[in-house]
Amino acid sequence: MAGFPDITPELKAAMPELRGRLLANQSLAELTWFRVGGPAQVLFTPADEDDLAYFQARLPQELPVYVVGVGSNLIVRDGGMPGVVIRLAPRAFGETRAEGDIVSAGAAALDKRVAETAAAADIGGMEFFFGIPGTVGGALRMNAGANGGETKDVLLDATGIGRDGNKHVFTNSDMKFVYRSSGVDPSIIFTSARFRGRITAPEAIRARMNEVQAHRETAQPIREKTGGSTFKNPPGNSAWKLIDAAGCRGLRVGGAQVSEMHCNFLINTGNATGRDIETLGETVRQRVKETSGIELHWEIKRIGIP
Repeated sequence: MAGFPDITPELKAAMPELRGRLLANQSLAELTWFRVGGPAQVLFTPADEDDLAYFQARLPQELPVYVVGVGSNLIVRDGGMPGVVIRLAPRAFGETRAEGDIVSAGAAALDKRVAETAAAADIGGMEFFFGIPGTVGGALRMNAGANGGETKDVLLDATGIGRDGNKHVFTNSDMKFVYRSSGVDPSIIFTSARFRGRITAPEAIRARMNEVQAHRETAQPIREKTGGSTFKNPPGNSAWKLIDAAGCRGLRVGGAQVSEMHCNFLINTGNATGRDIETLGETVRQRVKETSGIELHWEIKRIGIP
């Protein structure tokens, strides 16, 4: 398919001091776990937080902006993403460190790395992060959780850059966390966070992390091209049970399949398109509504044009 108009020359002209990398019509498929989807009109990788602020302050307001992390919870549609996709690179935004009972982490740090950094410093309470295959930025935006823990349980504060290029700090209450979501303005790009745990016996932390890992390996298709949990659990219910009861385990659309192992996971069996995966998800939602009367809501983010 034809790409988007190349607007990188005019962006570079308007931002002479930009240090990060601007690429036109860059494929997003390899940046997502599903390995599907069209290109970004512009892909920007900032050099650091100041570079991101400079870019944001000079970016035309009419251009849409979307941030991707490791793409573990994301479907990019086949028509690609107009506007700007920003990817925070681990080299610039991936540092983690512990001091006392606090872990500081860049937004591109893996959630698993936060758990490991906490464990190395005998800080308990963050073991649940070991089972989440995303980054800190995504955890902040989605109040990511697993194995009985959620981001809101341990967040001290988060820092982000606004569309105006200004830096903002958000306390836990400022985040307005609810189940799998936060209430912070979507235009804020999180750059770092601080989490507070409690000093705990190292063997207790390691045992808990082993439990989390064992659960992932035995109950989830972690070696497949997947996007993690597809739908939010309805109040008082489990999405996977509703999907199973609706007869959707193993259901296929094109190259996309509902996992036989855990039916709240969708899989790219090898040649799926973004449309296959999204259509499969919508088919599951329809069947669950027909059989149970319950409407499932997507947990996976879907971006771009069909």
